[in-house]
Amino acid sequence: MTSRAPSVCPVVLLAALAAAAPAWGQDAAAAAAAPAAPRASLFRDAEDGHFDMSRWLLEHRGFLPVPIVVTDPAVGTGGGLALAFFHRPHASTPSEDDAGGAPKMVTPDIYGGMAMRTENGSKAYGVGASLHFDDDRWRYRGGVAKASMNLGFHTPGTRAPPVEIDYNVDGVVSFQQGFRRLGAQDLYLGLAWIYMDVDIGFDVDSDRDFFTGRELASRSSGLGLSLEYDNRDNPFTPSSGWLGMIEGNFYLPGIGSDVAFQSYRGHAYGYWPLGRHFVLGGRADARWANGDIPFYRLPYIDLRGIGSARYQDTRAGVLETELRWNVTSRWSLVGFVGAGRTWGRHNSFGDAASQVSKGTGVRYLIARQLGMQVGLDYAWGPEDDTFYIQVGSAWR
Repeated sequence: MTSRAPSVCPVVLLAALAAAAPAWGQDAAAAAAAPAAPRASLFRDAEDGHFDMSRWLLEHRGFLPVPIVVTDPAVGTGGGLALAFFHRPHASTPSEDDAGGAPKMVTPDIYGGMAMRTENGSKAYGVGASLHFDDDRWRYRGGVAKASMNLGFHTPGTRAPPVEIDYNVDGVVSFQQGFRRLGAQDLYLGLAWIYMDVDIGFDVDSDRDFFTGRELASRSSGLGLSLEYDNRDNPFTPSSGWLGMIEGNFYLPGIGSDVAFQSYRGHAYGYWPLGRHFVLGGRADARWANGDIPFYRLPYIDLRGIGSARYQDTRAGVLETELRWNVTSRWSLVGFVGAGRTWGRHNSFGDAASQVSKGTGVRYLIARQLGMQVGLDYAWGPEDDTFYIQVGSAWR
């Protein structure tokens, strides 16, 4: 979970965490002294006595409040709240790769809802879930949202001066996806249904002339196939392993779409521990679309520090790396840098320019049993700089 972060809420969150955790500047003598056994409580870890939400989330079906503070230049500043509820299923059967044959904990079920609004009038609310069944042989991910977003479309290409077109997209979006494990491996075959029914409005009605009728289609409905491999040590804040996925989605009038088009994505995230205190992450992400794709469904550069949908075309590629320094058992610092490029209808790959973003952040291990960190990132790109609240990994 990621939310565009703010000026105030993350400071309050991190201050509260800091108050519950030991100071970073703990001296060596104090660290070497034999501490008394930590006193276990609902929000204190039995191992180190630090603030921790593992028991609250997993044993008491508690919720994790995630402040949504928006500073994305695409929609302006704003905020909201998401509530995520956790439920731990039974442990799965040990896999062949489990050292010593110990049972491998299935990723917890997560379900919840969110609502947000920004200063330019954009608003959204919805519900979603990530569930696991039959010892993780089956998985479900999905959600439904109602949104009214005021956005800006930047005409791509270098052959003519770019134009920013302000528009509103108002409607319902549904994403439903099921997975089946293939054999005993960490390999899953997925089937998805993606549905969007929206109304498109323009601040200046004549801006419609920039698009063809098919590019203004309001209803899209598609079925998708995917293949996913995931052997990360945990899905929240991984420290080793990798995730790779390829998917194709096919939108056709026969299943409710106004136009026919296809969208594809291939991405991989890898994590490599460097000694005891560092973790290096790498991300490669490519998206492309063919056919009569609506203009608001075009692939775009997805990087921290670059406004959502700021750079769009029928092809988009991103490379990003992140280094995490585990300063203590609870606190970490991260630094990241990435580059993206779009091309297709208006530019060739060679003519397109790369857009670079970079930033830094801080993390706190808020749920040790889940390996889940929360924190705050600050990133800057070619036009803007912004904050992000992070719950788990920034890569989705």
